[in-house]
Amino acid sequence: MNGATGPGDARYLDELYAGWQSRMLANPDYSMEDLRDIFEEWHRPALEPEDVRYRSASVGGVPAIFAFPPENEGDTVIYCHGGGFCVGSAEGRRKLGGHLARHMRATVVIIDYRLAPEHPFPAAIEDSVAVFHSLRAEQAGAGRILIAGDSAGGNLAIATVLKLRDLGDSLPAAIIAFSPWLDMEHSGETIETNAATDTLVNRAMLEGLAATYLAGASPVDPLANPLMADLAGLPPVYLNAGSAEALLSDTTRFADAAVKAGVDVTVSIAEAMQHVFPCLAGRTRIADDELANIATWHRSRWAAVDAR
Repeated sequence: MNGATGPGDARYLDELYAGWQSRMLANPDYSMEDLRDIFEEWHRPALEPEDVRYRSASVGGVPAIFAFPPENEGDTVIYCHGGGFCVGSAEGRRKLGGHLARHMRATVVIIDYRLAPEHPFPAAIEDSVAVFHSLRAEQAGAGRILIAGDSAGGNLAIATVLKLRDLGDSLPAAIIAFSPWLDMEHSGETIETNAATDTLVNRAMLEGLAATYLAGASPVDPLANPLMADLAGLPPVYLNAGSAEALLSDTTRFADAAVKAGVDVTVSIAEAMQHVFPCLAGRTRIADDELANIATWHRSRWAAVDAR
C-alpha cells in the first residue's frame, strides 16, 4: 500500500473542502453539472492502492466498479458513494473502495445509483436493493454481503437494509457508514456547534440537497430519514465520523437509537477530522488505521460464527 504519512496530511481534506466552498460561494448560480464536476474531485484525497484490480460491470441493472484485493476471503461489500444524493460517482470512490477491499480482504462493489434531481427519492434505494438481490442470487450463499457508504451513501446503506427488512427479505451481514447524513430535517446540534470547524457541510447546503432529493416526499419518511425508523432487527453497524464535522450528531443520535433497539453498534469518532475522513486512505495514517479497525471489527464479528 502506498505509505500513509503523519497526521499533518489530514489538513489536505480541510483545504480541499474549503476550496470547494469558496468556488461555490463565488458562483451561486452553478448548475448541477458544475457541482458534479467539482465533486468529482473527491477522488483526490485517496492515493492509489497497490495490487487492487478493477472491473466495470452492471449489477442488477446498476453500473458499478468492482474492486478486487490481492487477498480475498470471499465476502462482498456494496459501497454507496456520497454526494447528497445529487452528485458523486463510483469513480470518485474507486480508490477508497480499493483501500477498503485491501483491508477487509473482500470484493468491494462501488455502485453508480441514480441521482436527483433526475431521479429523486426513492430511486437510489431501488437501485441498491436491486444490486443486493443480484449479488445474492449470483453468490448463492457463498460469502457474506455487507453494505457500506459515506455521507448520503451512509444513509443509503442504512435505508437499503431497512427496506429489505420491511420486505421480509434476507439482510446484509453488516452496515458500515462513514459520516452518514441521516436527518432530512437538519435538527442535529452539531450543524450549529461545528459550523466554524466543518469546511464543507452547512445548513444551507443540506437544505438544498434534501429538497432536491426528496422532491416533495416527507422529510420524516423512515427510508429518507433513518433517524425516524424502527431500527429493530438491523445487523451489526459500524459508524464513524470526525469530531469537527457538522453531521457528527447524525452519527451519535443514530448510534443511540440503534443501541436502544438492541442493535450491535460500534462508533468511532476521529478527533478534529472532517466529513468522510476515510477518503484520505493511503495519504494519512488516521484514515488507514480507521480502515484497519473496520476490518478487525468485521473479522471479530464473524470469527465465532465461522468456527462453528
